[in-house]
Amino acid sequence: MDLIEAIRLRKSIRKFTPQPVPRETLLEILAVAARAPSAENTQPWEFTILGGETLDAVRKEAIASLRAGRMPPEEMAHIHVERPRGSVFRERQVAIAKQLFSLMKIGRDDAEKRMAWLERGFRYFDAPHAVIIAVDDSLPVHGAAIDIGGVTQNLCLAAMAFGLGTCIENQGITYADIVRRHGGIPADRRLMAAVAIGYADPDFPANRVESEREPVEKIITWRDR
Repeated sequence: MDLIEAIRLRKSIRKFTPQPVPRETLLEILAVAARAPSAENTQPWEFTILGGETLDAVRKEAIASLRAGRMPPEEMAHIHVERPRGSVFRERQVAIAKQLFSLMKIGRDDAEKRMAWLERGFRYFDAPHAVIIAVDDSLPVHGAAIDIGGVTQNLCLAAMAFGLGTCIENQGITYADIVRRHGGIPADRRLMAAVAIGYADPDFPANRVESEREPVEKIITWRDR
């Protein structure tokens, strides 16, 4: 698979098999990911890989917090952004949700199934591993976010070369206090993203979803005369 093909084919995986990924494979993927560009070569990213009993403990506590209605820590305010109602961004968000819920047979008023779907994200979609990406909190969050976007994209594309699937998610770091405690992540590191990684479950309906993109002609303005 060449690079262009990988970019075109990459999609979010929302159910994984329990098969663990060899540590050597994860190391190689992250070594490639870390070749991402960054502002003035600051390379702000730090990775924590959760798996085994540690990841199970994070899942259990996160789900318990969600069911109890506990609010996320204030430090995670930067990941909770509401798409403006009536905007094209909200329309795209709703469109992908409709695809997923249709495949999963989740009705509009089925509160129980909708809650079960929400919990999947807090379980890292049952992936055998989760990569937590953090930066030093002395760095401006918006500038660091650009660099983290690059390294995260590299991670997801590199994973494809090993037959692995990924899902980038905010839910995996929503309860940052739980992730910190089990992952041994210092308080002066800002959690930026979680990436669920593993072997895709080929029989899971939602894994068939391929999100649409706007025609590129609609998002380009030419000023070259």
